[in-house]
Amino acid sequence: MFKLLKQKRLFGDAFWALFGQLVSAITLLVGTRVLTELVTPDIYGQVALLNGFVALGVAVFSYPFICAGMRLLPECRNQRERASLYSVVSGLTARSSALAIGLLLLGGGAYVYGMDGDIWLFVLTAILLAVTVRRELGIQLLIGERKQRGASLWQTSDSLLRPLFAIGLVWFMGQKAAWVLAGYILASLISNTIWAIVGGEKTDEHMRTQPFILRTFKRDVWAYAAPLIPMELIFWMSGLGDRYVIGYMLTATEVGLYAATYTIINEAFNRSAMVLLRIFQPVYFQASSENQNKDARMVLWIWMACLAALGMVGISLLWFTKDWVATWILAKSYHSAVELMPAIALGCALHALGTVVAQPLLANKRTKVMLKGRVCGAVVAAISIPLMVHYYGLPGAAMANPIYFGVEALVLTMLAKPWRYLGAKNMGMINPAEDETVRLRASA
Repeated sequence: MFKLLKQKRLFGDAFWALFGQLVSAITLLVGTRVLTELVTPDIYGQVALLNGFVALGVAVFSYPFICAGMRLLPECRNQRERASLYSVVSGLTARSSALAIGLLLLGGGAYVYGMDGDIWLFVLTAILLAVTVRRELGIQLLIGERKQRGASLWQTSDSLLRPLFAIGLVWFMGQKAAWVLAGYILASLISNTIWAIVGGEKTDEHMRTQPFILRTFKRDVWAYAAPLIPMELIFWMSGLGDRYVIGYMLTATEVGLYAATYTIINEAFNRSAMVLLRIFQPVYFQASSENQNKDARMVLWIWMACLAALGMVGISLLWFTKDWVATWILAKSYHSAVELMPAIALGCALHALGTVVAQPLLANKRTKVMLKGRVCGAVVAAISIPLMVHYYGLPGAAMANPIYFGVEALVLTMLAKPWRYLGAKNMGMINPAEDETVRLRASA
């Protein structure tokens, strides 16, 4: 096993992935602690709701294309093909993100007209969406090329600057959601610019590529990304929809309490799961693309074992230390939400498990099948969240987490069947003789 890990360069990848996630997590936790001291739960709730729109724009309008780029990168034979793929992915991402920004501003204008809100909050949210998409595109494609150091440093710099600038603006300019958003924007603008220059991104390579290669990449990216668009919408509804239900049925203050608590718990579990994702997913995709079935299954099982161990240890520790965590991480005015932590932690662990067990579907490019599992989770979430909030209030929203994420993980496990080999028959391997001009895919 250790020989396989060494051959796949997993130890080097692990160091940089762990470095990026660890520094980012510490920065976020410290930033959350300071920010909750400076702003009220009501303002924090406003920022959380607006950040939810940013997450929606990234997830639905850009991440499907970015994910397609990550999956297709291992199949590019040379730098020219990688540059062509990058051109296609960035172009599709830019156009879809522009649509998302337009819809956000249109919806924000309608909300301000009907509810007498502040249109500038939606303008800032739109700008934040644009810079966040640029960050995710750069980082994720670096991960796809297994350039973990560059991806980790980019993520780390953005994670350090965002709370720093937000806290600074709130400290000097006053308690307003607009200053928090402006701090996030300024931070990402700086980090994006620096790493675009340092990375030496080249845009002229694809100009020498024949048009049919670009068309083929565009076709493949769309084929992979199309089922992910509704899937990411469903994923957003399951992951962030609860705070909008809370805002509608309760108040923005409860949203702030829930969002602050959810953030610190989700970050602990999500960052741990993300370290494993960044280590194992590129290797798993590469082994699957090369039809190295034994290595692919070994990597997947090691991945699942590591995740299960982290989940069990994390939930156990949190159960006994939740009061201590709340004291150190959250301001006193947020401590009433401490009882939400164990249920949120269980939900986050089940969510991470569902992501891992579904990897064979992504490797096989069976995104339409994966959509079924996400739909099941979203349906359960749409039913359970309002009911639990109605009967149990804010604790009900937390208790709903393990219900819908557990159902989703179970359905994805049954669909993906991660215990099976990814044989050539299952992978739908293409005969090289069928396309002698250019082989853009190793599996269908």
